[in-house]
Formats: sequence, C-alpha cells, structure tokens
Amino acid sequence: MSPLSARITHLERSTIRSRYPRTIGRNARLGSHGSGPESQVVILHTDSGISGWGLVAGAVPPAEQVVGRTVVELFDPAVGTVDASVLGLDFALHDLAGQLLNLPVHQLLGARGESSIPAYDGAIYFDDLDPQDAPTGVAAPLANCAADYALGYRAFKLKIGRGNRWLDRAAGDARDIEVTHAVRAAYPDAHLLVDANDGYDCDGFLRYLDAVAECDLYWVEEPFLDDADDLTRLRKALDRAGSSTLIAEGETDPDVAQLLRFAEAGVIDVVLLDIVSYGFTAWRSLLPRLADLGVTASPHAWGVPLKTLYAAQLAAGLGNVGVVEGVPGQTLGADTSGYRFDDGLLTVPDSPGFGIPLDPISTPNT
Repeated sequence: MSPLSARITHLERSTIRSRYPRTIGRNARLGSHGSGPESQVVILHTDSGISGWGLVAGAVPPAEQVVGRTVVELFDPAVGTVDASVLGLDFALHDLAGQLLNLPVHQLLGARGESSIPAYDGAIYFDDLDPQDAPTGVAAPLANCAADYALGYRAFKLKIGRGNRWLDRAAGDARDIEVTHAVRAAYPDAHLLVDANDGYDCDGFLRYLDAVAECDLYWVEEPFLDDADDLTRLRKALDRAGSSTLIAEGETDPDVAQLLRFAEAGVIDVVLLDIVSYGFTAWRSLLPRLADLGVTASPHAWGVPLKTLYAAQLAAGLGNVGVVEGVPGQTLGADTSGYRFDDGLLTVPDSPGFGIPLDPISTPNT
C-alpha cells in the first residue's frame, strides 16, 4: 500500500510569527513594513501518525471536506495538489507527502536544480527617509546592507521610486541615484538589483538607468506599470547600451497570460509571481513553460522568511530559477536550522518534506 494512502484525521489551524532583524521601512507605494507579520498556517495529521504543515495558500476548506480522505485523493507527487477545492492546503500537502514518502520536497519534484541557490537581500527599503523629523539619509541603507552582509548576503535589492510618493519627483529620483551609487561603491563585487514597485514612468526610469549605467545592475524589477510598448522601449535601451541587466516582472496584480506574451516577445527575462499567492502547485506547472520560452523564474517571497525556503525548494526541485528573494529574519515556533545560508548561497536540506519541524509547544487554533 502506498504511504499516500494515509488518511487525514485532523486539520489544525494556527498562526506563526516572523521577526525581522530591524523594522523595515517604506517603498514606492507603501508605508513602513514593520518588524514581521503573523501568518496563518495549517497542520494536517494522518492515521499513520505522520503530519505535515505549511503556510495557508488561499481559502482553507472546512475540516469535514478533508478529514477522512486519503492523501492520494488530494495530492499527486508528479503534479501537486489535484483537488482545486483544497489548494489552500498546498504547502501543507507538499510537506505531508514528503514526510510520508520520506523525501525532501525538492526530490519529490525531481531534483533538477542545484541544492544551493543564490539568494539576494530583499530588505533594503527607504530607511534613509526615517525618522520623519530627522531623516538619516544614505547612511541608513548602507548600514542595512552592512548588517545583512554580516548575515551572509552577497547581493542586494534596492527599493527605488522615492519620487512616486514620499519626495518630490526630482528629489526622489536624485536620492534613488545616490543610494544606488553609494551601495555599488561600498560593495563593488555584489550583485545589485533594483525594484521600483511601479514607481516610475518609462521616461523617468530610462533617465535613472542612464544615471546609474556604470553600476552594472543585475536586474530591474517592476520599473513602471506593465505596458508592452514601454517594456519594449526598456529592452531596446538596454540592448543599445550593451547591458546584461535583466527585466523582472509579475509581482503586482499579475496577469499570467500577459506575462507569457511578454516573455514570448522577449521583453522580460524573469517572472516574479508570488510563491504563496500563486501557489506551489501552480508554479510547478508554470516553470517548464517559462523554460521553453527561455525565461527564468524568481518567485516573489518578500514578507515571510518561510517563503524564501519554499522558493529554494522549488528552485532545487525544478531548476530554471537564477536567484531567490531572501527575507532576513526568524520564524518563531519553527526550526529552520536545516537550511544553510553562507556566502550568498542558500542550501536546502535533505530532510523529508520542507525540512522545517514545527515547534510542538506551539498552540494551534483548531
């Protein structure tokens, strides 16, 4: 009998808390991101005595819709979650299947990628604008880069777009340029990425690129609202400059069909759909399509450190992920020590499932 014939006996709901090493400030669209969110998780128990858990990925079905069913009714190792009505349990089901089969998720997926994946620091926000009454200026993002370098990061994604909301346009654009140059000067060997959260228009962003041309950006993310003509202009500008900078899109209000059209047209290089809101099973289906189009993936992971670990498992399992988004911080109530992070590389464990034991003293909400 297959281990996946185990029957689900109980569904528990709980919360888990993330803690960043510092308060994370503003970006082009939003105010302070705080010190770490509380996230919903679900725990699935089976009659085999084995359980699995994960972040909630959408609506959680009523317990009576799940309890009494076998895992194989809900999950196919070759595909992922096969019952659309329980996709909110996607991560818990992947973890549970790995536990039952005694396989890490990346091996469940085929182990077609590297087990050590580059991870960039996604936590360099607009801390130069705080505190409101006495802004610290460029020293703040430089200090944040130094702190995260000490944690092991060797690549930094800089939030830009200060002129979209927080400063007047000219002053905001000038500060974006100043911060980019300052971080490049401090870390000449680091990969630098920039993310505007759609905080520019195309003309303004092309001016920014000209001003930081010598900074050798690894990628530019969501520079302006998605528009085929503007993305084509950006691609042509990068090509004329002989730049290897990648164009990354797809985090905000993603239209997957449109992203695939952009990919086919060659105007984007990296797709960024969120690892949780888009879903692990959905990513398993999408990644081969992106590979066929010659486009890589880097699932959006900001907000919750666990999301980085999920993205790393996907990368190690399917490949075609050049880098994952790192979220510095701790997950209280879960043991993530199986994941090693050193000199810019995140290494996934060979433990079953996602390899993240849940603290048994955590108090669930059932």
